[in-house]
Amino acid sequence: MIRIVVADDQELVRSGFAMILDAQDDIEVVAEVGDGAQAVGAVREHRPDVLLLDIRMPVMDGIEAARQVCAAGETKVLMLTTFDQDDYVYEALYAGASGFLLKDVRRDDLVHAVRVVAAGESLLAPSVTRRLISDLTATRPAGAPGVSASERLAALTARETEILTLMGRGMSNAEIAGELVVSEHTVKTHVSKVLSKLGLRDRVQAVICAYETGLVG
Repeated sequence: MIRIVVADDQELVRSGFAMILDAQDDIEVVAEVGDGAQAVGAVREHRPDVLLLDIRMPVMDGIEAARQVCAAGETKVLMLTTFDQDDYVYEALYAGASGFLLKDVRRDDLVHAVRVVAAGESLLAPSVTRRLISDLTATRPAGAPGVSASERLAALTARETEILTLMGRGMSNAEIAGELVVSEHTVKTHVSKVLSKLGLRDRVQAVICAYETGLVG
């Protein structure tokens, strides 16, 4: 059972998301809260698998709430917003968020996102991914690798570097397994090693790393 806390300052939005999620056989909404400070408190009290968190919150904004939650434990943070500007994306991702969805997300996509993030993977709305990749590409000099790329990647084996490259292209574990003709379990093992060696929290940060180091352009 996936345990989730829903945090949004708009009651109708909050209750709507909670109702959709709680109706799933494998998801239980353990708390609904209306500001960032309450979100942090609810996570401490209930220790959910996922915190569904609005990026714009009173008392404590969603970015700071995400930062505290991600630093304190194993709860995954899935951000919700009506905006998809780059600054929000970067702040949320570097705070440790595992996913980023726009509030006009479809019901099925919301449920899918919660399951994906709870499983330890990451998820970005397509428009957010496009903005993220576009900005990373634009800020890195054409034809040049990212800063300290060789040092950052030195700890990886050739296979792990290949895995990181495919992750940077947005491929899932199953797609990577098909591309390399290996088992999905083998891919998961390599992904875990890549994240551990590079000090990355999840696949979202791995995508950022792949672009920053020039593996993907």
